[in-house]
Amino acid sequence: MAGKKAPRVAHAKKAGDVGAFLAELEHPRKAEIEALRALILGADERVREAVKWNAPSFYIEEHFATFKLRPVEKIQVVFHTGAKVKSDARALQIDDPAGLLSWPARDRCVATFVDMDDVRAKETAFTGIVKQWIEQTTRTAS
Repeated sequence: MAGKKAPRVAHAKKAGDVGAFLAELEHPRKAEIEALRALILGADERVREAVKWNAPSFYIEEHFATFKLRPVEKIQVVFHTGAKVKSDARALQIDDPAGLLSWPARDRCVATFVDMDDVRAKETAFTGIVKQWIEQTTRTAS
């Protein structure tokens, strides 16, 4: 169809094919997305990824972090304990001395990055947050 624009957000053929999703993704902060993706995957050897909610999402036992790709002026990583806020959610205790996180609910927080300099400046703090989130959300109940 003439004049039809390519989609701005990629649609991978298979839900788990993040590489294909990112190869097709048209986003002004794609380099930042790739850098943050590498940090999340490198934080723990058990981390896997899939396309969920039309964005790269990361899991071990359950999904724990998902990119928010809109608006395109910034990149956000939402740390969560599932798709919906739980009324009985326990508050997580994440050490965040850099003040990287905002908390819309007791069991979810958001890390926001505006450009690659911001990603680089917060790389160590962000990796620490990923590790803490994994530690607190993948524990087996005793």
